[in-house]
Amino acid sequence: MCGRFAASTTPEDIVEHFGVAQWDPAETLAPSWNVAPTQPVRVVLERIPKGGTAPVRQLRVLRWGLVPAWSRSPESAVKMINARADTVHEKPSYRQAFASRRCLVPVDGYYEWQTAPSETRPRRQPYFVSRVDGAPLALAGLYEFWRDRGRPADHPEAWLVTCTIVTTEAEELLAPIHERMPLYLQPQSFDAWLDPALCDADQARSLLVAPEPGLLQVAPVSAAVGSVRNNHPGLTAQVTPEEEGLLF
Repeated sequence: MCGRFAASTTPEDIVEHFGVAQWDPAETLAPSWNVAPTQPVRVVLERIPKGGTAPVRQLRVLRWGLVPAWSRSPESAVKMINARADTVHEKPSYRQAFASRRCLVPVDGYYEWQTAPSETRPRRQPYFVSRVDGAPLALAGLYEFWRDRGRPADHPEAWLVTCTIVTTEAEELLAPIHERMPLYLQPQSFDAWLDPALCDADQARSLLVAPEPGLLQVAPVSAAVGSVRNNHPGLTAQVTPEEEGLLF
């Protein structure tokens, strides 16, 4: 599962790391160490630009929480922040996006909570999961367009573009914390995953494979991350049981 993450990498660094060819510097988004559902996030995707003839790799800002094109309202977004890799190809909410609207969500790392035993009441200990090498985690995602039928199609607020993060079974390091983890990809898989021409479901499903274990690290962090009001770099810093007074 992925319900909160940190994203502080500059757009310039994302452009370089992911080979982005088109982005709008005016489409600003402040660094965040506590990104929550329905908030704006940066994604890398490939689409044919208006007036163009070939797909171009772009850096865009979308809203986290997918709203299917057929949805009557965008209120379902908070329930669709994750899509299971084992059913994403067949679920009505995701299958159209999975066929040709795949994206990557670059993050510093993500937070996961583990319920720890206690003599009084269970405590939920947050952990921060990131790459050992410090590179951005390229989370596999899907994006979708939703139109507000109450507005003209050319109205600036008529269209909402949203995204979701694909999850898979947790690797051994993370399984004691949570049974699932966001699916992340290695650079050699970026081209195929982003290719909008790859629309065969079986071929696309072959990409839903997590890298071999050993690339991730996990550290206990402050319970302060549990409140979206807290947002600073210290949220990703490792803490000790003594510092937090929690059981690990």
